[in-house]
Formats: sequence, C-alpha cells, structure tokens
Amino acid sequence: MAITVNIYYSGVDGNARKFAEEMVSSGVVSDIRSEDGNIRYEYFFQKDDRETVLLIDSWKDQHSLDVHHASPMMAKIIGLREKYGLHMKVERYVSDETGVPAADKAFIKE
Repeated sequence: MAITVNIYYSGVDGNARKFAEEMVSSGVVSDIRSEDGNIRYEYFFQKDDRETVLLIDSWKDQHSLDVHHASPMMAKIIGLREKYGLHMKVERYVSDETGVPAADKAFIKE
C-alpha cells in the first residue's frame, strides 16, 4: 500500500520556489529519490499562486516513510524550510490497490 503526501510549501518573495531550487541544486532531492522505498519526489509550481510550491512525495509503505523521517535528510529539509520561512499544508493519501474502476476508465485517454 503506497503512501503519497502532497505538501504545499508557501512563503513570500518567491521563497518557496527558492527552497525547491536549493533542494534540487544541493543534491538533497537526488539523495531522497535514492532512498529505499521512495517512489516519487517532485516539485510543481502553481500557475495561479507564485508563492506556493507543491511537493508530491510517494513511498512504498509507512515503514519506508518512517525511515526517511528518522534520517539525517530531515534535518537538511527542516534547515532549508526554516531558512526560507516556509509554512506547510499537508494532504496524505493511501493507494487504492484495486486500480482504476471501469466506470472511470472511459474518461482516461492512454
């Protein structure tokens, strides 16, 4: 059962984007993506809100996420988050192992 966490980082003066850019340029994102159990770690910039960045962070299970949270990587993330004065809104989702229902497939073009 995969876990996906959507984290909306918000700041002022473009700080959320600067945070995401430094996460990438410093190698933290690459390191997180190589952690056991990481499925996805990607930042997205919103068209209508230039002060918010969305992170989609997916893990194969709760144990993998717990190991990530206990890793030294979290200190780096927290340090950068504090550096840029960011606030967070978090949404958590657990995968539906049954897949896409047939009724929904009619609306999906592959």
